[in-house]
Amino acid sequence: MIRLLIVAALVVAGLPAAYAQQITGAGATFPAPVYAKWGEAAKAALGIELNYQSIGSGGGQNQIINRTVDFGASDAPMDAAKLEQNHLLQFPTVMGAVVPIVNLPSIEANKLRLTGELLAEMYLGKITKWNDPKLVEANRGLTLPNVPIAVVYRADGSGTTFVFTSYLSAVSPDWQAQVGADKSVRWATGNGAKGNDGVAATVKQVRGAIGYVEYAYARQSGLITTQLRNKAGRFVAPTSAAFNAAAAAGDWRGARNYAVNLIDTASPEAWPIVSATFILLPKDPSDASRSATVIRFFDFAYQHGGDIARSLDYVPLPEAVQAAVRSSWHTEVKK
Repeated sequence: MIRLLIVAALVVAGLPAAYAQQITGAGATFPAPVYAKWGEAAKAALGIELNYQSIGSGGGQNQIINRTVDFGASDAPMDAAKLEQNHLLQFPTVMGAVVPIVNLPSIEANKLRLTGELLAEMYLGKITKWNDPKLVEANRGLTLPNVPIAVVYRADGSGTTFVFTSYLSAVSPDWQAQVGADKSVRWATGNGAKGNDGVAATVKQVRGAIGYVEYAYARQSGLITTQLRNKAGRFVAPTSAAFNAAAAAGDWRGARNYAVNLIDTASPEAWPIVSATFILLPKDPSDASRSATVIRFFDFAYQHGGDIARSLDYVPLPEAVQAAVRSSWHTEVKK
């Protein structure tokens, strides 16, 4: 009897790994920092142990299609026909921002001003020096160095790339015509690095480099971020207030499969490169118990993970969206 009571107490406390309920996921690096923190909290509170591999959105989509993980994660929403074909439910978890990062030692954070058009020309190889007249014109009062621009991009299939190239496509007709938006594109110039962390590390090492990452990686790496001109014509810095302004402008009700478009919203306060990130969950799970545990994990994250998300500069979902997602868990996923 005493032994049974001890075992029961340990299970409730969620202490030993042997009694933890394990779930596996793979995909986007964009939300990896917040998923890691949610995992720590859920293990302590519920005894759910998350094994999440941040391999990029393309890898996450492939792994859940092949059913080698319990859930996939992707910053790029999956096409509706592909969701139906593979019997997948797609739902958002948090929103976050993609930001340009630069290695210009003489320039302080958020002093450099960029526009979408300038970013597109840099990534098209049309602007190759930091003291190019177009950059100088946009940055009167700053002394820009005569240094080559070292373009860095994601080498892996990436939802962050999808978000970044969607923005460039929205603001630059040349980019839309020559490159377009996708998880992987044919880059005109530059060098690739794997993952948000790989891009951040490469930019940090190379003088004159420019890259794009999810904001948490820029902040954690101490990298120089920039101002960016938004749709209203205002130059804004990457801040929680600017991210929230973009999130508030999203048309969630009109978004099929929650694939809301938060790129270059009309809000005058908004950061122009904001996106939701998504989970892909089988509607016909082979193990209903593990699927139910995945749902418990994300329900816990919705209820208790908002402050964690905000501390890492992500934007929690509106409560109405969370409620709609919970309803879809009950109606669309087989028990």
